Amino acid sequence: MSVRVRFAPSPTGLLHVGALRTVLFDHLFAQKHGGQNILRIEDTDRSRYNPESEQEFVTTLKWVGIEFDEGPHIGGPNAPYRQSERKEAGVYVPLVEELLAKGAAYKAFETPEELDEMREFQQINKQPTGYFGGAWRDATPEKVAEAEAAGKPFVIRQRIPRGQKVVMQDAIRGRVEWDSDLLTDPVLIKADGMPTYHFASMVDDHLMGITHVFRGEEWLPSFPIHWLLFEAFGWEKPVFVHCPVIVGADGKKLSKRHGATRVLDYAAQGYLPSALKNFIALIGWSPGNDQEAMTEEELVQLFGIEGLQPSPGRFDIEKLKWLNGHRIRSMSPEEVYDALLAYIAAPYTRQYWTEFVDENPMPNKAPVVGSEVLARLDRIPSAPKEY
Repeated sequence: MSVRVRFAPSPTGLLHVGALRTVLFDHLFAQKHGGQNILRIEDTDRSRYNPESEQEFVTTLKWVGIEFDEGPHIGGPNAPYRQSERKEAGVYVPLVEELLAKGAAYKAFETPEELDEMREFQQINKQPTGYFGGAWRDATPEKVAEAEAAGKPFVIRQRIPRGQKVVMQDAIRGRVEWDSDLLTDPVLIKADGMPTYHFASMVDDHLMGITHVFRGEEWLPSFPIHWLLFEAFGWEKPVFVHCPVIVGADGKKLSKRHGATRVLDYAAQGYLPSALKNFIALIGWSPGNDQEAMTEEELVQLFGIEGLQPSPGRFDIEKLKWLNGHRIRSMSPEEVYDALLAYIAAPYTRQYWTEFVDENPMPNKAPVVGSEVLARLDRIPSAPKEY
């Protein structure tokens, strides 16, 4: 089996540490098995889509040293690679019609006001909140046809089987079970005809031949929905790998006080991409020995799903500093100087330090002032006579 993985971000903001770990695991796994790594842009939420964010993702990953075999910026046999463009190309229509014909999906015509009333009733009566069928899950064909003839807007929802135990397989946790009666009927196609993440992502994974899906464990509640969607189509499922949550060194949810969360900020702070990759790879994964400092080649050779842990991965900025220092000490003077010049010339360096505010100053030390950092960088000669 030829390995095919995908990084499928929704470009609504900046590229952060969690997303970098996902795409790094994709990259290492594909490299190890001689497979392909695909970039797919999941931009079905057009109200939040930001083209500048998409460009930052590409720029950041290029700095990190992660490249793709297929994607919107390089093309490929599965183009287009933006879901909005795939929707316009008619990729999803025949497949949702297939689900409707099978009875695995249905049209629901509730107004926003009716949905609000449903949620309010559920809350007042201490019932599970969500859409479990409403008035349309079991509506007669005549009732549906009448609503369509009247021009009522509708969404298309997945018909979740009731009274079943959904048994799934996760590569890290093994057997995962879910009571189908606790699952709501999710929207697959919105009223404007745009597919939701639940539908487009799973359809595209199948059509693009994705064999392994690396994603964060925050997607576990959606896992049974996606599993059932594959079963409704009768498709072979990819291997799902739900990577552990990332926490700070104190065990609490990762935030800015644990270190920067935007990946390009690490570039602006002077961290080497090789050190950052080494550090990120070790958050939730172990090579099976005590080795921590690894080259790119060693990471590729040692990486495997069996080394991933279900327990939270710790983000320890001190380990990143140590790995970065280890990398720098292994470089020749010429390599250090060339890296320094590239760092000074990079646009993100000046932007970062121009806007920098030291929100976490060191105890008993004056806060770092961005303008002073830039002044020191500007004094470094661009062409010394000798190293």
